[in-house]
Amino acid sequence: MRTIQILLQTTILPCSDNWSIARFSRLAELLRTRQDPEGRVTFNVVARDRERLGQPDPILSRLDETGFDELWLFAVDEGDGLTSEDCGGITRFRRAGRGLLVTRDHMDLGSSLCSLGGVGKAHHFHTRNLDPDHSRRVADDPFSTHISWPNFHSGTNGDFQEVTIVGPTHPVLADPDSPGGAIRFLPAHPHEGAVNAPDDEPARVIAQGKSKVTGKRFNLAVAFEPSVRGGPAVAQSTFHHFADYNWDTRLGCPSFVTEPPGNGMQTERQALRDIHRYSVNVALWLAGAI
Repeated sequence: MRTIQILLQTTILPCSDNWSIARFSRLAELLRTRQDPEGRVTFNVVARDRERLGQPDPILSRLDETGFDELWLFAVDEGDGLTSEDCGGITRFRRAGRGLLVTRDHMDLGSSLCSLGGVGKAHHFHTRNLDPDHSRRVADDPFSTHISWPNFHSGTNGDFQEVTIVGPTHPVLADPDSPGGAIRFLPAHPHEGAVNAPDDEPARVIAQGKSKVTGKRFNLAVAFEPSVRGGPAVAQSTFHHFADYNWDTRLGCPSFVTEPPGNGMQTERQALRDIHRYSVNVALWLAGAI
């Protein structure tokens, strides 16, 4: 099998005190070092931030013209991270059959992705594409009072949460080494965003979490099956599932993160193995390799 070409991309400029691409280094390393049983490298990974704000990004706006097989888009902006040209390039990229993972965080963080064709509709924010269920437009995390809904509290940064599989186990959640045949844990975060499956897309919720505060169930991931509308895609509730800090808090975080961290990802080794497995599964599935 040929090497799968992956672009890991944020929607902000490089910044040492923000969630720039440097804070996803463990994910990049995991994918770059993955080998098949014959010892061949599985993925080639390019990791970058956007180059300019308010102007088309030279890669994203012409993504369909590149040789990438899949895009992992970490929408860490406050609403201005993608231009219409960028959204056009990404949408054409997926319409050509290539893979897309799109993730964001609480409230309106990453809301620029609302303009993306198809997958953008899976993400609900505080002021854009609101959740049609009015009962979910309420704060779940009562501790970070400056952050409003959606802000589902799955646990402390650095800890893990237990995953509930929804429907038949999707390939990205499969783990033959697990007693139940599926991934059990993902990294926790005190204020996750909201995702759901659009009614008019070939998509379904595949995993849910449970609030540590209210006990409310919320969606962690939505999978879009490849169709005439586009290639495979995943909408994820928060980019913190993939951030260095949430895999190991000793790697640090931006100065504006003030919640006390946990260490469950270090004490429960299965949790780290599960997010590694999930990440590789996603990368393979988005490329049509599983």
